[in-house]
Amino acid sequence: MNIDGTKANVDFGQGVLREVNVSIVEAKVGEYVLVHEAYAIQVIEEKEALETLSLWNSILEATPQ
Repeated sequence: MNIDGTKANVDFGQGVLREVNVSIVEAKVGEYVLVHEAYAIQVIEEKEALETLSLWNSILEATPQ
C-alpha cells in the first residue's frame, strides 16, 4: 500500500491493486486494512488479517468454478 493524502493504493493480493479512501482510518504503509465500498474502515492486526485471508482462500478453493 502507498498513501497519498486520503487515497491509498491497496494490494488485494494476486496482483490486484485498487485505490482506496483512507480518510477515516489512521493507516500506515505495511498495515492491513478492512475495506468496504472503496473505503478503508478499520486497520487490523497482521495475525487477524492473515487468518481471514486463509479462510477466504479456503472458501474460494472449495467453490466450483
